[in-house]
Amino acid sequence: MSTPVVVAVTPDSPADRAGVVSGDLILSINGAVPRDVIEYQLLVDEPSVCLDVESGGLSRELSVEKAAGEPLGIEVDSALFDRVRTCDNHCEFCFVYQLPKGLRPSLYVKDDDYRLSFLYGNFTTLTRFTEIDLERVVTERLSPLYVSIHATDPGKRAEMLRNRRGATSLRWLQVLLAEGIEVHGQVVVCPGLNDGLWLEDTLAGVADCYSELASLAVVPLGVSDHTTEARMRAHTIEEAAAVVDTVAAWQEYFLALLGRRLVFAADEYFLLADRPFPPADTYGEFDMYEDGIGMARAFEMEFAGEGAEREAPSGFFASVDGAPAGGYRAPRTAEGATPVRLGPRPDAPVTVLTGELGAKVIAPIIETFWHDDVEVLAVENRFFGGNVGVTGLLVGGDLARVLADVPEGRRYLLPDVCLSGGRFLDGMVPADLPRPVEVVATDGAALRSALAGVAPMEVVL
Repeated sequence: MSTPVVVAVTPDSPADRAGVVSGDLILSINGAVPRDVIEYQLLVDEPSVCLDVESGGLSRELSVEKAAGEPLGIEVDSALFDRVRTCDNHCEFCFVYQLPKGLRPSLYVKDDDYRLSFLYGNFTTLTRFTEIDLERVVTERLSPLYVSIHATDPGKRAEMLRNRRGATSLRWLQVLLAEGIEVHGQVVVCPGLNDGLWLEDTLAGVADCYSELASLAVVPLGVSDHTTEARMRAHTIEEAAAVVDTVAAWQEYFLALLGRRLVFAADEYFLLADRPFPPADTYGEFDMYEDGIGMARAFEMEFAGEGAEREAPSGFFASVDGAPAGGYRAPRTAEGATPVRLGPRPDAPVTVLTGELGAKVIAPIIETFWHDDVEVLAVENRFFGGNVGVTGLLVGGDLARVLADVPEGRRYLLPDVCLSGGRFLDGMVPADLPRPVEVVATDGAALRSALAGVAPMEVVL
């Protein structure tokens, strides 16, 4: 059990007025020791909060009085104060097993913790879920959750997870749905393993047992050059097209049965199959945007200025006071970065840096809705290799390799999705690149503003 550390205190907040300072250890709140930021938030929501804190080996009690609903004003260092529940599955397609050596240690941690599913949208297999966990989820209404399904046949799912508990752990999914917990599911399709008739069987199983799912994302596996699994390979064009067709057929079935489509194929499948993306209204409110569902259509609408601005991901961290942002909600750029204009002049020709898959989406949009001198430069991901082409996995080394051969005098725009806390996955920062780049938020409206030369850019000298 670790002790939460105060990393920031909002000036003139109740905590600031009570004497809480950065670096304090929070030993207890109202006599209780929180296990995670979820319990922490419930405890600090009270109008009277008694904090037992420690600093420099000395403990002190602080009484905080605040108005109902007023934030305490403390930011803590982590989301979980006890041990992260790690994953005991050994999936052949797990991307953690496909990472090269030498990255920061946190990237090699496989979690299967339902709390991180609730907090950050991480997917859990439920193989380590217990009755106690169920009671807490239902009592505290920890919703939505995100569950990896992969197959509904017990034997096939156990094979996919390489864990015998995979055959039975979906019983928890049935109970969660019966209790009214919102759950989003995911199927990672591995060609030759759970596609074809097995995918049909999985979708039939969802229709029979889990039709209360809020959504089901069908996504292709990513295969890096570092995999050691002989059965893992990329989809062929024909296999990708078959997945698109299968999902489309089941969407019609669910639409007739439930009044909603329920299951969706990832945008990557349409790119792999060279198929047009479905209409924007197919995706509803774009609830599965972060799982690669509807990203292309949402980006197009944003760039064209159509429809309302897409909201940030909902969930616990949309309102919690003091919760550390992580996962895809983590800050992209470094804290304290100063917005400045970089590059030559605002009307200089522009190059948009993106991954190979991103280029297939962005280039047609710019060609349709923009007419100035804009180049879309697809950066090959040699760091991971394989079929990894998403922009979010671009690293500084690959960008540096490409930028070393491009001319000066252009503005180079870089989407912020490939950064976390101002760093690439390989540890480099934009300042290490051989050309100045302008970091732009990864949405269509931000890109259009940047092309027009009116958007503030982050300093990345």
